[in-house]
Amino acid sequence: MKIAIPSDEGTFLSQHFGRTLGFAVFEVDQNKIVSQEYRKNDFTGHALGHHDQHQHQGSEHQDHAQHSHHRILKALEDCEVVIAGGMGRRLLDDLTGAGKKIYITTEPEVSKVIELFLEDALHSDKGACGHQH
Repeated sequence: MKIAIPSDEGTFLSQHFGRTLGFAVFEVDQNKIVSQEYRKNDFTGHALGHHDQHQHQGSEHQDHAQHSHHRILKALEDCEVVIAGGMGRRLLDDLTGAGKKIYITTEPEVSKVIELFLEDALHSDKGACGHQH
């Protein structure tokens, strides 16, 4: 199984999912890390320079947001789990709809997050999702 964690440098969780510089991706087998990689974020709307995408109104905004989420879903399609500090409700719904298991955590360190996950001790607060994008 692969786990994706948004992180600017691979050490700390990014505070803004869409603006993260990349994703620490861990491959886990039998509760052990078998490989780790860092994927540069060149697929979210913010990373592509669409910083004002959430200020538009109407169908243009809707189409743009869906297109942005499509790129995220494609880039993380091989990951079964996404662990983040927070994300917008629409992104949470899209990732969940794509079969991803989502964890929202306040733990700031990537190494601690993956350790807690492997110990089945990572608590998730999906209620913290909302207006963040």
